[in-house]
Amino acid sequence: MKLTQYSKSIKSGVQILSLVLLLILLGCHVPAEDKVACLSSEPSQLSKDIIGTWVLVGRPDEVGEHPAAGERLKFVTGRHWVITQEDPKTGLVIFHHGGTYTLNGDEYVEKIEYATEATEQLINQTFKYKVKVEGDTYTQIGIGNPYTEVWKRAK
Repeated sequence: MKLTQYSKSIKSGVQILSLVLLLILLGCHVPAEDKVACLSSEPSQLSKDIIGTWVLVGRPDEVGEHPAAGERLKFVTGRHWVITQEDPKTGLVIFHHGGTYTLNGDEYVEKIEYATEATEQLINQTFKYKVKVEGDTYTQIGIGNPYTEVWKRAK
């Protein structure tokens, strides 16, 4: 191999390594074949819309109003989520768990990374959903799990 070919090969390897490191630092969570597209694309409208604080109001077939007390709250950021619920009589936390999520189109996948004793059996489990946000309503349809729920944006 000539010195110029070797130099070009090294330069190409450094560029690829730099791109991989940049993707890791940016936190792009997409399949390997889509990594380059991740750098140039804007976040989807759905990924923007799910960020916020949500109050559980029921299931798609039986939606209620915000509970007066004992709310189950779900907080979603750009990468993390958490659910917490209080006892309406005492204000003590009944359960609290959360972790990270990925969103690919309308498929939302949560990984539970921590929990209180009440839900510790969920740690290291992953749950998939089809999700949508319409106005102030967030609906998640459980895929292979029973957690099909409707949430309203907390105000």
